[in-house]
Amino acid sequence: MAADFDRLCVALLFAVALSSSAWGEGDEVECSRKLPVVISTWPFTEAVRAGWRALENGASAVDAVVEGCSKCEQLRCDGTVGPGGSPDENGETTIDAMIMNGVTMEVGAVAAMKYVSDGIKAARLVMQHTEHTMLVSEPASIFAISMGLPGPRNLSSEESIQKWKNWKKNRCQPNFWKNVTPIDDCGPYYPISNTNFSKETCFNVDRARTDQSRPYHINRQNHDTISMAVIDKRGRIAVGTSTNGATFKIPGRVGDGPIAGSSAYADSRVGACGATGDGDVMMRFLPCHEVVLSMKSGISPKRAAQNAIDAIAAHYPNFVGAVFAVDKDGNHAGACYGWTFQYSVKGPDTEDVDVYTVTPAGAAM
Repeated sequence: MAADFDRLCVALLFAVALSSSAWGEGDEVECSRKLPVVISTWPFTEAVRAGWRALENGASAVDAVVEGCSKCEQLRCDGTVGPGGSPDENGETTIDAMIMNGVTMEVGAVAAMKYVSDGIKAARLVMQHTEHTMLVSEPASIFAISMGLPGPRNLSSEESIQKWKNWKKNRCQPNFWKNVTPIDDCGPYYPISNTNFSKETCFNVDRARTDQSRPYHINRQNHDTISMAVIDKRGRIAVGTSTNGATFKIPGRVGDGPIAGSSAYADSRVGACGATGDGDVMMRFLPCHEVVLSMKSGISPKRAAQNAIDAIAAHYPNFVGAVFAVDKDGNHAGACYGWTFQYSVKGPDTEDVDVYTVTPAGAAM
């Protein structure tokens, strides 16, 4: 089959060279057996299947991303995507989401959105119907409902409320506060003086110490995102993300989920990247933007992914995170730090979704 496919590609390319009248000047013959492709963080296989079905029905990369991420929102993947998942300190669930068109480089995003469960659809509406990139909180909800999405609705669930109640019984531990008092109970919190910090300047801070005060309690069950990349049959690339953020986050917190270049990035001339993990740290480095820039310079997806993760770990040796990278031809790889990472792939050569496992400083298996 592979030899037959290669011969067909050669024949088609030869025909194009001989007869310009048979093909438009801008037409291309796609000879890669790796396209189209759908890739997602984690074993979110149903989401990948949904994106793939959309492609099979003729959808664009952007529409396939919406279908895939919407499926994860409906399934409440890992309890941290979609409504009814991770509550904040007040017991409320809010949504962050982003979509990026790698052809036009347009981005739409919503952050800390209340009362509307369709995060990825709301993000696409921002991209389609505004000149803005991101809308936040209740105004984002009002916009999404005015554009036809269902709402308002309570995004909490019995599970999220019970999770919040148990956390309150545990004296609100763990949480995301630092340099405050009380340190072992619920707020209100007040700042405590830090004489050592006041004597330091930005020129003499020991980088290894910047990581010591962070309460690292992050895992897939309390701090996760679906990040999806799709390359359609025409080579158009899009990415999208959706999450309800870190469990027990401080109200108003926005992580890397809706930040283009951090949680995901796409450029149809190059490829795409998706990320998951400690968004508060990762968004300081825009790892997916770095991955795509690296691939643009000729670096392989595997090395580009590893370089982006290594750059973060050099500053924050206790962080956990991961990225996947895919070039415009469908070649993909992953890298992670602090945990074992998995990502899911569906391409034309696989009967179903393949799940790849990546170990820290290791390659996909």
